[in-house]
Amino acid sequence: MEEENCSSSNGRRRRLILHEFISPDQCKELEYIHKSNSTVGYRPNVFSTTLSHLVATNCSHFIIPFVPIRERLKEKVEEFFDCEYELVIEFTGLISWTKGASIGWHSDDNRPYLKQRDFTAVCYLNTYEKDFKGGLFHFQDGEPSTIAPMAGDVAIYTADSQNIHSVDEVTDGERLTLTLWFSRDSNHDEDAKLISRLNERMLYSPTTGLLDSYLPLPASSNMYWFSQDHHKSGFDICCARIHVNGFNLFPSQDLRCIPDVDELLIKPLQLSRGTELFGHEFSNVLHALQVVQFYCWKSCELENFEEEETRKLERLLSDPERELIDLQKSIFVKDRQLAETVFSSATCEESRRQRFDWAEFSRALTTWENYICRLRKEFLMSLPYWKTHLSIHTIQFDKHNNS
Repeated sequence: MEEENCSSSNGRRRRLILHEFISPDQCKELEYIHKSNSTVGYRPNVFSTTLSHLVATNCSHFIIPFVPIRERLKEKVEEFFDCEYELVIEFTGLISWTKGASIGWHSDDNRPYLKQRDFTAVCYLNTYEKDFKGGLFHFQDGEPSTIAPMAGDVAIYTADSQNIHSVDEVTDGERLTLTLWFSRDSNHDEDAKLISRLNERMLYSPTTGLLDSYLPLPASSNMYWFSQDHHKSGFDICCARIHVNGFNLFPSQDLRCIPDVDELLIKPLQLSRGTELFGHEFSNVLHALQVVQFYCWKSCELENFEEEETRKLERLLSDPERELIDLQKSIFVKDRQLAETVFSSATCEESRRQRFDWAEFSRALTTWENYICRLRKEFLMSLPYWKTHLSIHTIQFDKHNNS
């Protein structure tokens, strides 16, 4: 890992660039988590996935891949800025910038309610000119003056007027980062707030059965609706990401008989592709999206699996069923061209789209279930330690005794 650092004229350290700080596998895993859980972001053409959102949608297990990265980054920030044991993590989030997103010159504490923010770490999860175009990061002064994002690299800097910065408009693709903010004010400790919410969630779970469930629960529909003209057109993020990857949603109930069509996305549904319907029933749209994005993430590895009988059979769609799918798409992906433009980098490889195999997708479903159950087991084992220490940190378990 290479480092670049820059100091101000008075010798005060103000920024650090780390190359290859995050491994390619970690970048891909965080990309998967974002593309299967994101909501509308804080500015136009931006999408975000926060840890608190993962808790709220019964996806707390996805916190596990963040933990070692957060720890390493916090240690690096404290070491570089000579403030060991002084910082708390204020915010952790995955943020993607799509076509049209940009930000002018500003510092990360330039709003009154953000004065507690001391340091920022931006971790790049994909690569400029390969995964997206535009989106260069610029500092107003000092070196380096411009950063071309490369997957695995990290920019760490003080969140003040010493590091006024901007981001060029993204012109194509999806620019993805993991962003952390740090504060010396313990009242803004993200860990304490998250653990409190997890406690509430666990207290709530005996009546809902969520504690033992790994299935996601979508948030309110307005958190997923992306529009550029005040909801007259646009798309549901979950449905759009499924669509651009070549799949369609087949609802369990006729849309024409449901007064509130938004309810369809929280009810069981199936996936189709072309004229074929996949036999497995998903609990809701977020469940289906997580499996589709997992297939896109792991599809190359699935080729090497030994052939096995497909456990979920597909069948041909009838004409009325195909009409129902088209009706559903017209409601939840009103502007298909916009969806394909915004999420152009979210699609599976074109070659894979052309030679799609349901048996391979079925293996992806089984592998996804195993992956989620492993994360959930580690999460449930870690939670008592987190609650005791009011800190989300890596727990070293005895694999022999906890297998």
